[in-house]
Amino acid sequence: MNLTLYHIRKKSLGARSEMPPATSWAQFGDDVLLYADGAGSVRLSAAGVRGARRLRQQSPSLKAEHLYVVVQNGRMFQQEHPRVPVLLDKGRYLLVKLDPRRARQLKDGSPTCYGVFPLRKNQVVFDVRDRVARVEKVAWIQKLVDKIDRTMLESNLTRLASFQTRHSTSSHFKAAAIWAQDELKTMGYNTRFQNVSVSGRSSRSIIADKKGGAADPRKVIMVTAHLDSINLAGGATAPAPGADDNGSGSAGLLEIARALSKHPGRHDVRFILFGGEEQGLFGSQRYVSTLSAKERGRILSVINMDMIGTLNTATRSVMLEGAPLSQRIIDSLSQAAAAYTNLTVETSLNPFASDHVPFINAGIPAVLTIEGADNTNSNIHSSKDVIDHINFGFALEILRMNVAFVAGEIGQKV
Repeated sequence: MNLTLYHIRKKSLGARSEMPPATSWAQFGDDVLLYADGAGSVRLSAAGVRGARRLRQQSPSLKAEHLYVVVQNGRMFQQEHPRVPVLLDKGRYLLVKLDPRRARQLKDGSPTCYGVFPLRKNQVVFDVRDRVARVEKVAWIQKLVDKIDRTMLESNLTRLASFQTRHSTSSHFKAAAIWAQDELKTMGYNTRFQNVSVSGRSSRSIIADKKGGAADPRKVIMVTAHLDSINLAGGATAPAPGADDNGSGSAGLLEIARALSKHPGRHDVRFILFGGEEQGLFGSQRYVSTLSAKERGRILSVINMDMIGTLNTATRSVMLEGAPLSQRIIDSLSQAAAAYTNLTVETSLNPFASDHVPFINAGIPAVLTIEGADNTNSNIHSSKDVIDHINFGFALEILRMNVAFVAGEIGQKV
């Protein structure tokens, strides 16, 4: 028997134990889908779960094996596959109907643009955390949060978006990388390049370090972003200002580095601007592959910023995306958001398609901080990703959350 999907708001669902027998669910933020196979579908239809509505976009031949979750950057999956039926659209996350054979074909089609995964029974695809009472602020952390400056952020993002392109193997990217390294040097960081091969061509990542004052063994806290941009329609030389993807994250990294540059932390802090992300996470994969077991063990946490400048939701919402090993970081970031910002926090343990993934795959706790999921920036990977679409007030809130978290991790030398 075919499936019938029902939609209910999370706050209206009550105890999941009250659902009809053999009913499965999937949570997409504040939305929960209910469905069942065979006779369970009949019982679900007859039960009339209070507040549940039958999903409009149904199919007469829908079965459980046809349900797939898509995690996409921008609207890349929908732009490439407009005929795939979308059952639920939550921006970065979609529920789609796919034949399993077709899903296998699409699974690895665009590894940095979208991913396709079978929907698991009783799966939280992403959650929206309830607002909590204000967490008590820490005075010295608040002083560092207050150093985040709109004028500096806007200046750095304007500079990055002024390059014709930041395609990973272009001369423009090299110039942007040299500029960013000089900025970090001026702040007092020890900097170096790491060469990155991108499909046989040369690119690079920029690494900047500041040692902590604690006695060994010190931990290291990392803040990362990808510096490159891309225009998928026009090729390597086409205009790709990449203001949001990922000028916003790169400019944000520079601003966090500036805010922490004079802070006497106990642990080390490291900033990395990766090359080669858009072509396949080449920079972050290269970096992680060079780490010794001892170096991996020193990494306490990794915060990755990718697209933090476009307001896609009715509220200022940030997505914290990691894996089960990242849960401590997600919880701490949520606390920082509650204490130092007015952000709504969304969380997901389904990591995909940015530079946090190679760290997670290596067993290193990492979290992506990205714009909220309910909608997406459809201008990315084109000449339209310009600074006019950036909401600086929103980006500043994400940076305040991140600098508060990083400050708490590196501590204060006494």
